[in-house]
Amino acid sequence: MIELTKESYKPVEERMAKTIQVLHEEFHAIRAGRANPHVLDRIAIDYYGTRTPIHQVANIQVPEARLITITPWDPSTLREIEKAIQTSDLGIHPNNDGKTIRLVFPSLTEERRRDLVRQVSRLGEEAKVAIRNIRRDVIDKYKDSQKKKEMTTDMLADAEVHIQKITDRFIAEIDKAIVEKEKDLMEV
Repeated sequence: MIELTKESYKPVEERMAKTIQVLHEEFHAIRAGRANPHVLDRIAIDYYGTRTPIHQVANIQVPEARLITITPWDPSTLREIEKAIQTSDLGIHPNNDGKTIRLVFPSLTEERRRDLVRQVSRLGEEAKVAIRNIRRDVIDKYKDSQKKKEMTTDMLADAEVHIQKITDRFIAEIDKAIVEKEKDLMEV
């Protein structure tokens, strides 16, 4: 017989927490009209044969609300960083003065804000689907155990209720993150 304790549900919670973490990382990459160095997290360059994130080869600063400066430690990477930013989906043209790259973030238009809010909603819905898939996988595993007589029907029902409570908690966390990001985007 399988014994279900709080520790039995830890792997489920860890998988769901990882989904939330990925969602927050995706939200950081969405710019909100003011400079946020996290928008550069996904941009990498070829540094001596290795794909390396920009923040590992340069000093990134936010001297003003809508400006990011990137100063590479190795000046030879300046062109590579500039090219990576231009080819990214960031939508900002880098200004290169030979030592530093400046990214000036324009104010977001109302239309662009709405597009970003739709993107946030879509990412949130994808995260909810991922959470529900985790729930389904775990419950299916418990149903197989019940068919193999490793757990009783009552134990299965208790496990389903507990897993649903965990799922509801993470879905509520996603909803909260969506609302916060949308509010951040719509602020003028």
